[in-house]
Amino acid sequence: MSRKGKIFLVLTTLLLVVSAFLGGCSSSKQPASSSNSSGKQLAIGIVLPTKDEPRWIQDETRFQDALKDTPYAAEILFSQGDPAKEKANVETLLSKGIKVLILCPHDANAAAASAEAAKKAGVKVISYDRLILNTDAVDYYVTFDSVQVGQQQGQYLVDHATGKGNPLYLYAGALSDNNSFLFFQGAWEVLQPKIADGTFVIANSDKANALKDKKDLTRQEMADIIGQITTNWDFNTAKNLAQANLAKAPKDLKGNVFILAPNDGTARSIADTFAADPDIKSYVITGQDAEKPSIQYIIDGKQSMTVFKDVRILVKDAINVALTYLKGGTPESTKTYNNGVKDVPSKPSPVQVVDKNNVKQVLIDSGYYKESDFKWPK
Repeated sequence: MSRKGKIFLVLTTLLLVVSAFLGGCSSSKQPASSSNSSGKQLAIGIVLPTKDEPRWIQDETRFQDALKDTPYAAEILFSQGDPAKEKANVETLLSKGIKVLILCPHDANAAAASAEAAKKAGVKVISYDRLILNTDAVDYYVTFDSVQVGQQQGQYLVDHATGKGNPLYLYAGALSDNNSFLFFQGAWEVLQPKIADGTFVIANSDKANALKDKKDLTRQEMADIIGQITTNWDFNTAKNLAQANLAKAPKDLKGNVFILAPNDGTARSIADTFAADPDIKSYVITGQDAEKPSIQYIIDGKQSMTVFKDVRILVKDAINVALTYLKGGTPESTKTYNNGVKDVPSKPSPVQVVDKNNVKQVLIDSGYYKESDFKWPK
């Protein structure tokens, strides 16, 4: 081989080595899309708040069912009420090359950092059930009409009250959850006129009493009230707060009472606490989520109602939005929700009141639950 030929061969070999090295470095920076045991592409990452509430276990099951007939797989992680774990979960999913993130935030403000990390990675962000606040990194909000949930809870209490001076106990979700404000806003819009005219007497919040003549509250005014009546979406917190309220309440604020409970888990804890007080003759109590334990409570007369939010619809909506993004499309929007920085597009899913009068029709006949899941009176 000539001298020129040897030089050419050496240079060619060096170029191949350098090219392979640079290619390896480049691929290490961009996570490749992975697949699961079914061979489907892992394209969707889902982060839910906790495994400790039946509601979110329902969502996990519904997501798994909804993805069966799609070419995509999803990984579902739980944050267990810890914003740091939530952030770590998102980072894990981003490292696996997901294209769409469905995130239900534990803390609406803290979750903004995760949404922004996803946006930076070119991932579409769907805020699920709870709105992520104070960031422009949210692409879409999949939700039920949360104001309507509160309105239906408030209306149920109004519809079952007679006369004047009915004791009203108010409870709310967590201050860190934007939905808590929307639920309370809806309930207050309905309850306030009946508080102002004396149908109800607020028994456990001087902040709410001070505003009883004001129908449209500012966010700060709602925050002041919620700060007094928050359950933090926690069963034990709800129980302890109810016990403290009853310990301070005089007998004229007991008897036949009305209770605004924000969801089913807290409703059961609060109902049990009120039922144990000998000065409580009866109570009407709200809820939401149609959790199995609360449906049994409704059948047994221990919880008055729940607002049924058909998770099948919400999950289907979320998956359809994700599929639209994966195909390069723009999902349909009928409403926007301002998260403090951006008007986030949305198409709210419907909700429905369930009590003992329609529980079979709505939940059993529709196939949402099996009749054998519950004990029925003979």
